[in-house]
Amino acid sequence: MATLLRGVLRPVRAFQGRPGPAADVPLRATSHGAGLLYPEHIRTSPLQKALLAAGSAGMALCDPYRHDMVAVLGETTGRRTLKVLRDQMRRDPEGAQILQERPRISLSTLDMGKLRSLPEGSLGCEYLRFLDVNRVSPDTRAPTRFVDDEELAYVIQRYREVHDMLHTLLGMPTNILGEIVVKWFEAVQTGLPMCILSALFGPIRLSAQSLQVLVSELIPWAVQNGRRAPCVLNLYYERRWEQPLKALRQELGITEPPMRVEGLD
Repeated sequence: MATLLRGVLRPVRAFQGRPGPAADVPLRATSHGAGLLYPEHIRTSPLQKALLAAGSAGMALCDPYRHDMVAVLGETTGRRTLKVLRDQMRRDPEGAQILQERPRISLSTLDMGKLRSLPEGSLGCEYLRFLDVNRVSPDTRAPTRFVDDEELAYVIQRYREVHDMLHTLLGMPTNILGEIVVKWFEAVQTGLPMCILSALFGPIRLSAQSLQVLVSELIPWAVQNGRRAPCVLNLYYERRWEQPLKALRQELGITEPPMRVEGLD
């Protein structure tokens, strides 16, 4: 058993020690040596993936802000669902263009000056406001490593990089309650096991008051909007910066949240 665990932990040590790729480099099917499919790929066996999934699930449940463990959980449990999402993108003109061009969202690809010059209420302006108010950066998203298909690796990378865009669309902050609401929306939208587990078990950290608000008002709202909206991975956000956020919400069928959740946890 000890030998088995050492074998499983070897790719995790590599995961922790290797620098991430340039965030403006699209994931492509090229030769990267040792059977790797893309720059940060770490090949793992089914057994290793199962153990990584179990370990990362436990760590993520103990600390929802361990984004590295959430990332590993998503990569080791979501292959079937990622295929469904990839096929949805292929069937949509905007989604297919995203798959072809492989845009990345990072500080190196965003024109921050342009975003700051956009009018109040535009998607770009409101996205930048979200980053500033919540003190978050698009560069904090972990690179994909454990998905053994370069196109599916890009799909989950894209999902991570538009996560803050979903916060902006839904009007949710980055506190625990806001993250749980977004995870309910993502669970309905994507069906990713990671999102479902986070949506179901994340609320155990909430106060009784916040839990009541979540169950009675916010979960029904998030589920309804998740079902009504088209696949949010099919939106080429980088070409919609000038679009008014209100108009984009109307296009997607996303309604205003029933209440403000800042200060609730």
